Amino acid sequence: MEEKIYKFILPDENNQIKWNETKQHSLIIIGANGAGKSQLGAWMEKTSPSTIHRIGAQRSLSFGKYIKQMSYEQATNLVLYGYDRRSDDHNHRWAWDGEQYDYTSSLLDDYENVLSALLAQKCDEQDKYINDCKTKDALGQSHDCVPEMVTDKLQRIWKNVFPHRNIEIKDGKVIASLEKDGTNVEYKGKSMSDGERVGLYLISQALCVPKNKTIIIDEPEIHLHRSIMNRLWDAIEKERKDCFFIYITHDTQFAANHKDSEKFWVKNFDGNKWDLEKVSSGELPEQLLLDILGNRKTVLFVEGTWDSYDTKLYSQIYNNYYIVPCGSCTSVISRTKAMKSNEQLHDFKCFGIIDRDFRSDYEIEAYKSDDVYTLKVAEVENLFLVEGVLEAVNRIMGFMDNSRVDNVINYIIETRFAGQINSQVCEAVVAELKYHLSIASISKKNEEEARSTLNNLIESIKYDTVKSEQENKFNSVLENKVYDDVLKVFNCKSLSTSIGHFFDMDNKAYRDFVLRQINGIHSQEIINALIPYLPTEIPV
Repeated sequence: MEEKIYKFILPDENNQIKWNETKQHSLIIIGANGAGKSQLGAWMEKTSPSTIHRIGAQRSLSFGKYIKQMSYEQATNLVLYGYDRRSDDHNHRWAWDGEQYDYTSSLLDDYENVLSALLAQKCDEQDKYINDCKTKDALGQSHDCVPEMVTDKLQRIWKNVFPHRNIEIKDGKVIASLEKDGTNVEYKGKSMSDGERVGLYLISQALCVPKNKTIIIDEPEIHLHRSIMNRLWDAIEKERKDCFFIYITHDTQFAANHKDSEKFWVKNFDGNKWDLEKVSSGELPEQLLLDILGNRKTVLFVEGTWDSYDTKLYSQIYNNYYIVPCGSCTSVISRTKAMKSNEQLHDFKCFGIIDRDFRSDYEIEAYKSDDVYTLKVAEVENLFLVEGVLEAVNRIMGFMDNSRVDNVINYIIETRFAGQINSQVCEAVVAELKYHLSIASISKKNEEEARSTLNNLIESIKYDTVKSEQENKFNSVLENKVYDDVLKVFNCKSLSTSIGHFFDMDNKAYRDFVLRQINGIHSQEIINALIPYLPTEIPV
């Protein structure tokens, strides 16, 4: 199964073209107002006009009662070049300011052209189908069923974003409607709200752009309510897998909530060169943490960083939560406690989720009083290995039987777990001893009492007993060979990067492959396989 690789351009440190590659479907360019983001978008459009289509921040939302009928070629050229024929540049899309074409602040007034292009594309699709039917009828052959038209895709995206509104293009007009008191009430397209009109505009733009373009959207959040913003762009991206999307924004919440995107931070622009930096774990978290006060979602504190597997998985599984990566499990516990005890945040619900690691059952129970819950596998990386996920990957890759899944399970139990059981016991013993020491109370009255309580504590911890208990536990798991029990106690972060070859892929590519599936059409299948291993106290 070959996955698409997208290419995009950015300026290097010398302001020269630098081509980049990614398997992600989108790129987010984020920076403060005045940081030069729009100029960067204009630079990309001018640099590669044959591959890039850019939707500016300033865009007209007005269109007439009737959609102008044009040829498909004419309408598409007007959208792409601002001209009714092909051009080597996009100058005519933008206003002339007396000295040059204004790519960054002029109003993009092409709504009617976009609707004309959409209607022309539908007519072109219908003509091709009818001509195909006539040819096959003449040959005495049966013809195909009516294919999906571009307007069908428009309606599918629309219903995903505006579930209580309908839209239709008929008799050359845009007609919207809603159910009211059991009656379907229609209203004209020009009477739609700003959110509905910008939604129709952006959906139509994305659908009528030719294949394999890079689509740049400057300020994708304009006129869109937060509740529909990411839903709109997610739906559009799913319909245009052939295109690469670049979003230019200063909205940190949009950047955080748009999953599995490359992210670049525009630190500065001196009028000639951009200072760009790829966003990693250290750039967004503090800003996003401050955004909690303006966010009404339930907060979920997790281990890891913004680009770690913890965050990528949990962002998809708990997509109605505000995910805050904290780094270590200690930080998850402390931040969850701090938020719950903060009177200013008493209206906000929050949870913490941590790896099981080598924790005992009584330690896990103790954390529940603070709304911190553990996975039912040893660590988050083991979620990639649960049997349901293995079976889903097997199906997606098109294998006809489950022999590969059986081979993975046998490899993990018989080769990896059996081979590392002694070191696992040792780590479990150390973890339990550390926990006992961490909860111990040592007197602070004087030196003598401190020494006495410490000695008593050490005497009360029986190393041989702890070791014997851990040995019995691990050996019992190995003897019984119950796969879920193995994943529950086996801590080995590299384990999930060692099994890709069983599915004819590179070992290190396996986890990224699963993440891309959870972000695509197989999302619910993967999530359903993971739910049994998540804390039941945190609703999915």
